[in-house]
Amino acid sequence: MTASTTHRPAAARSRTAAVGAIAVAGALLLTGCGDMRDKAGPSDQGVKGSSAPLFGKLPKRIQDSGVIKVGSDIAYPPVEFKKGGKTVGIDPDVAAALGKELGVRFEFNNGTFDSLLTGLRSKRYDLGMSAMTDTKDRQEGKDSKTGKKVGEGVDFVDYFTAGVSIYTKKGETKGISTWSDLCGKKVGVQRGTVSDDMAKAESEKCEKEDKDSISIEAFDTDLEAQTRLKAGGVDAVSSDFPVAAYAVKTSGGGNDFEGVGEQVEAAPYGIAVSKENTQLRDALKAALDAIIKNGAYEKVLKTWGVEAGAVKEAKVNGGS
Repeated sequence: MTASTTHRPAAARSRTAAVGAIAVAGALLLTGCGDMRDKAGPSDQGVKGSSAPLFGKLPKRIQDSGVIKVGSDIAYPPVEFKKGGKTVGIDPDVAAALGKELGVRFEFNNGTFDSLLTGLRSKRYDLGMSAMTDTKDRQEGKDSKTGKKVGEGVDFVDYFTAGVSIYTKKGETKGISTWSDLCGKKVGVQRGTVSDDMAKAESEKCEKEDKDSISIEAFDTDLEAQTRLKAGGVDAVSSDFPVAAYAVKTSGGGNDFEGVGEQVEAAPYGIAVSKENTQLRDALKAALDAIIKNGAYEKVLKTWGVEAGAVKEAKVNGGS
């Protein structure tokens, strides 16, 4: 979530320099955001406990429990979504690979994207992993628009790169090909994401140029924005590039939506960790470097057709 925090906001999720086209197959599954815990699925595979190579790097509390609790907006295909009762997607598969190195299970807990950092700060989750863009504002706990402090900042372990895209109903682009074309139009976004922030900033720019402002409709999930677009309630939707590309390819068998223009604002997705939990942060960084080196990371990205967003090494707080 591109996000100002993308699926997944300046507290956003998003998501970008050109990352290249994604070819992902599969049906677009609609799922709501409840408080569900996924205790099975790909993240459970290959748990080795203390025999795992990097188990000793984890905090003792997590070693004892054998579980890392993940806050995630599980309605953001192909990054994370429900299929057959299981949480699947890019993030769960990366987490499963990390779990093999660390010897623990990653348990995905579903929540709305704009609540994930709050859940992390309250220690409901050990980390946030939900296509969340690593930004300086999030690192410092600031509101992306006002610059005011809104909470404790977090650290990020960066694991992917993506940008923000715009798409419309197929055959109904209404002259939209760039962000500046949205002046006077209605656009749907996921609340708290980078797309949300960008739409607000672009609307202000429209007004300064004596053009009509953008009418912004913000939703709890990106899938809700897509439903609104299909119904003709908005002229376009903006979301992270992987999500937009997946929706364009799969929704209605590829007949619902049309991508317009190029993705912009390329930025890293980061796994969010409390600044107090430096041991877990460093263990995640070591595990990410390990799966990059052993090829497991590349295998996951190839599975989902998103190799163009690969990072070459793990970085902490690499966002700007």
